[in-house]
Amino acid sequence: MQDVITREITVKASKERVYKAITDPKEIVTWFPDVVEGGTLEVGQRPIFVFTNEKHRTQIFVEAARPFEYFAYRWVPGSTGIIGDVLEVPNTLVEFYIEALDSGTKVTLKESGFASLPAEIAQASFRDNSGGWEYMMDRLEKLVNQE
Repeated sequence: MQDVITREITVKASKERVYKAITDPKEIVTWFPDVVEGGTLEVGQRPIFVFTNEKHRTQIFVEAARPFEYFAYRWVPGSTGIIGDVLEVPNTLVEFYIEALDSGTKVTLKESGFASLPAEIAQASFRDNSGGWEYMMDRLEKLVNQE
C-alpha cells in the first residue's frame, strides 16, 4: 500500500499570495472545497469542508500554520469523511510547503497516512486523492497565476 501522495507546482505568484489562497476561507473555496463551515483555518480549529457536487462533508483539524511557508491539516479522505473528532480515527495529514524561487514560488502538496486507514478504504482513498490532488493543484495554479 502506498502511503504518500506528492504534487508540485511552480507559480508566478508570491509566497504570500499562495499562502492566502490556501488558508483564507474566502480564497480556498475558489479552488478546493465549495464551502468552509464553522470556523477559520487557524491552528486547532475544526472547520468542515463541503464539496457540493459530491454531496460530501468532512471535518478537518488544522494541525500547523507557519505563514507563507507551511500549512497542514488532518482529515479522513474521500467519501468516507467524517463530522466529529478526526483525531480519534485513522486519518491522513495534508501538508502544503511553500518555497520562494527565482522564477516564482514552488508549492509542494503532500498527503500521507493512507497505510493507516482501514483496508477497505485505503486503496480507493489513495487512488481518488491522487487524481483529485492533480486536479485541485491545477486549479490553485490557475487561480494564483491569473493575478
